[in-house]
Order: sequence, then structure tokens, then C-alpha cells
Amino acid sequence: MLYLGEYRSKLIASELDSLRAQSELFAGALGASAVTIGPAGEERLSAETSRPIIRRLVDQSRLRARLFDIDGQLLADSFRLVGPGGRVEIQELPASSALPPHESWMADLYDWVVNWLPRKPLYPPYHEPNNQSAADYEEAVRALGGESDAEVRQSGDGGLVLTVAVPVQRYRQVLGALMLSRSGAEITQAVREVRFDILKVFTIALAITVLLSIYLAGTIARPIRKLADAAERVRRGHGRHATIPDFTRRGDEVGDLSGALRDMTEALWQRMDGIERFAADVAHELKNPLSSMRSAVETVARLDDPEQQKKLIQIILDDVQRLDRLISDISDASRLDAELSRAEGEPVDMGEMLGTLVEVYRATAAPDGPVFEFDRANNHQLGVQGIERRLVQVFRNLISNAISFSPPGGVIRVRAWREGNAVRATVSDQGPGIPDGKLEAIFDRFYSERPVGEKFGTHSGLGLSISKQVVQAHGGSIWSENRTDSEGRVVGARFVVELPARS
Repeated sequence: MLYLGEYRSKLIASELDSLRAQSELFAGALGASAVTIGPAGEERLSAETSRPIIRRLVDQSRLRARLFDIDGQLLADSFRLVGPGGRVEIQELPASSALPPHESWMADLYDWVVNWLPRKPLYPPYHEPNNQSAADYEEAVRALGGESDAEVRQSGDGGLVLTVAVPVQRYRQVLGALMLSRSGAEITQAVREVRFDILKVFTIALAITVLLSIYLAGTIARPIRKLADAAERVRRGHGRHATIPDFTRRGDEVGDLSGALRDMTEALWQRMDGIERFAADVAHELKNPLSSMRSAVETVARLDDPEQQKKLIQIILDDVQRLDRLISDISDASRLDAELSRAEGEPVDMGEMLGTLVEVYRATAAPDGPVFEFDRANNHQLGVQGIERRLVQVFRNLISNAISFSPPGGVIRVRAWREGNAVRATVSDQGPGIPDGKLEAIFDRFYSERPVGEKFGTHSGLGLSISKQVVQAHGGSIWSENRTDSEGRVVGARFVVELPARS
């Protein structure tokens, strides 16, 4: 719309410049040919001479020329002819439309809409009295004063009338004013054609936009709506009957969103299953010492033998200690997941951490306890991103298990090295190894495989489960394996921890 207004203004300015140039040319011709000298030597414009000159000057153009004398009287008008039969007025007929039927219909509709819309007039109205004089036109008055001027007016049918008035001079003496006017139909037509071109482009753009909107609604909005509805069903549902639609084959952002929602939902169900299993395991583990305590309490009340009562009281104390240990480990395990999800990782040097941990165990080892060895690959960087306190907890659990199963004077070896984009650490002992088929079961919650002769209930069976949870939260993995000699005999156990190395 801004372009159309500027385009129209430039067309009007160009047309006025053309009229001004023609007016100055015509005024020069009239000043040289249509002047008469009176008895007293005064010079005046001759009406009889100027009329044919004006008709010849504007004959081949669609201009209207009006000549006013120095007194402001109309001397000649190219649209008014005076002959033997009287006065004849010429009216310019509108140009015949050469537009195709559909474009002509659009032009009529356009004109009707433009004329129907309320708008503030941009130009003063054009009024032509029956008896014209220079006083009816401001530009003609200024031309009689020796200055050329131009005006743009609006006719009754909404068209434009462009006029230019210049003084008619002879030897710089103003003898009258020549006013040329032209209809702005060509300008209106040019603006209309440009507007039609813009409307065509707009129509095409609108059609493309509508088609793209339909396409996007079908390929983006509708799948997202389905994903949102499915997520709402999962949130409000009480079972697993609600599923997230699978759009991963699309290979775009909607597919990524679908995959992320499906993975999130699956992780949510797994977390809920884990919570349910954890609650069931906790209830089962707590029932054992509680049942033992209940039985001992009921029995001690019926016994009179002090020795038997003392033994039952000791059983009750052991069960209380076992409950205290279970509750502490269960509390730690329940807080672990939330802590790992909130804590920010920091650079951890596995070599320095394990070296310090081994030195602590060496310093606190019993005289007949195991011997600790530490082997670090000094030519590799062993940095990982993680929570150092929790990683220390993992290796303390592994070393404590190795101490439990190691024979007197046995060797516990800790190694750390870089392998590709991962840092590996192992804790090896010289114990009896892990029973067949239990290499994975030992990481289950509350599973306990203790050495022969160890007092029952001294361990909760959560240490390796917590270690696995910590390692997996760091993006790593942990597994166990048996060490064998050259003859295939089991000579100990080995736990392997693999964590992503820092780049």
C-alpha cells in the first residue's frame, strides 16, 4: 500500500512536469502570434487570433486549454467552439475498455469498492462554473501575477483533474494566463493495473499460504495434538493402556518429540515399577527381623531359665541392629536417585581418587589383613565427570566386599587405565569367586552372598545395588567376573567399572 501511494504521487508529479513544459511552449507561441496593438499602442491578446491557435496546439492531444486576458476574462477554451451556428461544447468521452470480461468485471468491482469505502478527500473538489474567469482558479490568478502554478483536483466521479497555469508574456509583459488541464484517467488506470498485479500476487500468496497451512496442520499440528492428547491420557490414566503414538519414522522434530515422549513414558513406568519392587523388597526384608523379634519376645516371656532368656535377648538386640542397618541403607538408597538427578558433576581424577582410597585402606588394615596393590596407567588421562563422593562410595563397597572374601594375607589389586573414550577401574581379590549363575544377581537389591562363617544379618544386601545405580547415573556400567588360572580354576573375583572419559 505504501508503494502504491508513492507510485501514484510520482505519476502525478511527472504528468504535471509534462503539462508545465507544454504550457510554457504554448504560452510562448501565443505571446508571439496572438497579440494585437491598440490605437494607443497598448498590447492585448486577441480572442479571434488565439482561438484557432489554441485549437491547433491541442488538436492532437487530450488537453484542454483555456486562455484568460489580463483582466481575468476567458478569451478562448479548446472545449468551446464558436461558429456560425452558435457555441459548441466538447466533452471528452471515457476511453473504451479493452479488458477481458473477467478483468473488466474485476475493474468494476474495484471501482465500486473504492467509491463505497469512506475516505478523506486527498485533493480539493473540481468545480467549473458556467461563466468562467481567472478568479475561479487560484493557479490562473497566480499566473496573471507572473508566476506559474499547478493544481490537482478531484472530480465528482472520483477522478483527478490536473491543471497548470503559466503567464502569457511579450517582452516580459504579462498579457494573460494560459491554463492547461488534463484528466487523471491514465494515472488512475496505471494505479489500478499495478493494484491488480499486487492483488494477483496476493491471491497466489494467499492460496499458497492456505495450502501450506493445511499441509502443516496435517503434518505438524495434528501429530502434536495427538501427542499432547496421549500425554494427557497417560497423566490422568490409572493403567498402561494409554500409549504415545510413534512418529519416529518421520525423521524430523516431531519424530524426535514422539521418541522423547515414548522414552520418557517408558522411563516413568520403569521408575514406578522400581518403586513398587523396592517397596515390596523393603517390606519383605523388614518382616524377617520383625518376625524374629516377635517370636523372641513372645518366647522370652514364657521362659524361666535365665540363660535361655539371655540368648533370646541377644537375638532381639541383633535383630534391632539389623533393622537399624536396613533402615539406614534403605534411606540412603531412596535418597540416592534424587541426589544424582540434582547434583552437578565435576571433574574427577580416577587415578588420584583410587590411589588415595588404597592408601587409606593400607593405613587401617589389620596385621593379618589383605595386602593392597594399586596399578595406575600414568601415561593416560583418567579424568571423568561425576560426583566424587558417590564414586568413592562405589569403590569403598567393592573394596569392602573384596576384604570380606579375601583370605588372610591375600592380595587386593586395584587398577585404573584409559581404554578408548572410557576410563576403566577394576577391584580384584583372591577369594572363592562368585557362584555360577550369580554374576548378575549379586547386583540385585537385598541380594547377599556372604563368606562362610560370617554372622547372618551383618549386611543389608544393598551395597552392590547402590554401586550399580551410581555408576549407571554417571553414564557408565559395572559388571563382575571370576578370575581363573591357567588350568581354568577360579582364583578370585573381579569387579569392573567403566565410566565415560572427559574430553
